[in-house]
This record gives sequence, C-alpha cells and structure tokens, in this order.
Amino acid sequence: MNLPNKLTLTRIFMIPVFVLFFYLDVLPYHEIYAAVVFVLAACTDFLDGYIARKYHLVTNMGKFLDPIADKVLVSTAFILLLTRPLIFGYNALAGWGPMVAGICVALIMARELIVSGFRLVAVEKGAVIAADKLGKVKTTVQDVTIVVLLCVIPFLRTGGDVFGYEELGAIAGFALLLLATVLTVISGVNYLVKNRQVLKEEKGE
Repeated sequence: MNLPNKLTLTRIFMIPVFVLFFYLDVLPYHEIYAAVVFVLAACTDFLDGYIARKYHLVTNMGKFLDPIADKVLVSTAFILLLTRPLIFGYNALAGWGPMVAGICVALIMARELIVSGFRLVAVEKGAVIAADKLGKVKTTVQDVTIVVLLCVIPFLRTGGDVFGYEELGAIAGFALLLLATVLTVISGVNYLVKNRQVLKEEKGE
C-alpha cells in the first residue's frame, strides 16, 4: 500500500476520533479539539491527492477510497452539527435557523449521493472525469464552515459573553453554511451538465 492510500485510510480512521471529541462533554471546549481533528483529517485529503499526482501513485484503491473518505468525513461533521441546534438558533437565528440548517445539510448530502452515482455510471462506461475548480472551492468552503461552527459552539454554551463576538461567529457560520450549500448545488449541476454524455445511451443498447 502506497503513501497516498495510507493517508486516505488515516483520514477514515480519524472520523471516529472526531466523533469522540465532539461528544466528549467531560472535556472543556471539546468541540475545539474536534475541530483540530477535522482540520488534520482534511489536510490529508490535500496531501494524498498531491502526492499521488506528483509521484504517479494513483491507484484504483485510491480512486475508490479517497472520495468515500471525503464524503463520510464531511457528512459526519454536518450531521453531528445538527445535533447542536444552539449554533443555528442563537438569537437572530432563533426559530427558523435549525430548520434551514437541516435543509442545507440534506441538499449537500443529496448532491454528494447523486454525483457518486453518476461517477459509478461513468466508470462502467470507461469515462474519465477530472475534478474541476468549482468542486474544489465547494469542498474548501464546506471545510471552513464546519471548522467555524465547531469553534463557536463552546462559547455559545457559556452564554455568549466570553469574548463578545459569539453571536457574530454563529451568524458567520450560518452564512457560510448557506454559501456552502449554494456552491454545492451549483457545482453538482455543473458537474452533471458538463459530463451529460455519460448518461447518453449508446447505439445498440
């Protein structure tokens, strides 16, 4: 097993560690530690792809595991955040915030499932679909959104008056979630439209 694949497996193994810190209530500011684990895991995503391309270490195992690891990590983080409605319902966001956040996460996960299914069809037809810049921007915004929301939660729990900017942080995190959702949907539609030939039936089929 080469280094990129080891990094991908490391990212997968870090997911339960991330979950552990997220729910480790006996540890003060445990969401901050969860955010650190998430950042480290997200960094392995950049490293494994960079190393695989630079040193020509791309393998079928890597092509299979890498997107799965990314999606499971991000999906897990968003789902866990929904279990902390405080972050989405703080002051100005109260009432409709948690509902909108749930819709956003549903749209993000739906996009990832649709694109994953699309890629399976592409593989069966022998089509090679490269990742585009919009998809990379989408991933970056998703990661930043998760980190911001994670870091704001423990301060909101104290009553929102530790630094005086907790509410602003919550609103910023919510705005990032909306941006991430819009970028995710747009990148998904763009991905499908650009590669629509994959769904065309060949003659004789």
